[in-house]
This record gives sequence, structure tokens and C-alpha cells, in this order.
Amino acid sequence: MSKSTPVFSGLNLVVQDMEATLAFYRKLGLEIPDATVWRTDSGPHHVDISMPEGINFDFDSPQLAKSYNGGWDAERGSVVGFSLASRKEVDERYEEMIEAGYLGLQAPYDAFWGARYAVVEDPDGNHVGLMSPRDPTRMTDPPSI
Repeated sequence: MSKSTPVFSGLNLVVQDMEATLAFYRKLGLEIPDATVWRTDSGPHHVDISMPEGINFDFDSPQLAKSYNGGWDAERGSVVGFSLASRKEVDERYEEMIEAGYLGLQAPYDAFWGARYAVVEDPDGNHVGLMSPRDPTRMTDPPSI
């Protein structure tokens, strides 16, 4: 079976102060409608900005990052995202990386946004997310944070 090439799909910044981050990137010139910011009673936790060429630029709160990445242990940082062609490929690629000696931070699982998702660590400690296409039939309620 031939494997697809991982496609760079986005950068996810985990930020300490979401409101300050939004103000900065809006001042920089990015259009971030307030309606796109996911909030709970405890404040804003996520925004997904679609950039040209299909790249996603996301901001998450540390609380949200901890809910989808079991290996998260920092207050701020980043996740470099790669899209894979299928749910099965996420599982297979994760296993290949672990077998090659890389650290798995989040084993593959069905994420609330409808994708299969996993996280491995690169040699410099950067978090690398592996994500299948989203399947709306697999979406669930987001975590309570």
C-alpha cells in the first residue's frame, strides 16, 4: 500500500492571553470575526483562521490544548499540523513514528471536531499534529473547560 505525503496544513499557537493575541493579529491585518472565536463561560479558547492555499492558523488556550493533546505540559507553544489522507493513515503514521523511536504525545483518537488526530514530538521537542480529513458524522460535543 502506498502512503500519501503529509501535507503542511497549519500552525496552531497555544496562547496565554487570547484577547491580547486576537488584538495583535487583528492589528497586523488579519480578519478575525468575533463570531469565529469559540468561547465558554471561562473565556475564549479557540479561533481557526483560514489562510490562503488552505493553510489553517489557529489559536488555542492552554486548557483546550490539554484537552486534545495528552502530552501538552506547557502554558504556551505551537503545534505544527500535517494533514494525512485518511483516518487509517493517522494511525499507521503514528505507529511508524513511535516504532522509529520518536515520542508519542497523544495516541490517535477520534477528536471532537470529527477528525482522527495524533501528536508526536520532533527531535527538538516541537509538537507535530497528524490529522485526517474531518468527518461531520463523527463530530461530538467539545470538552467542558
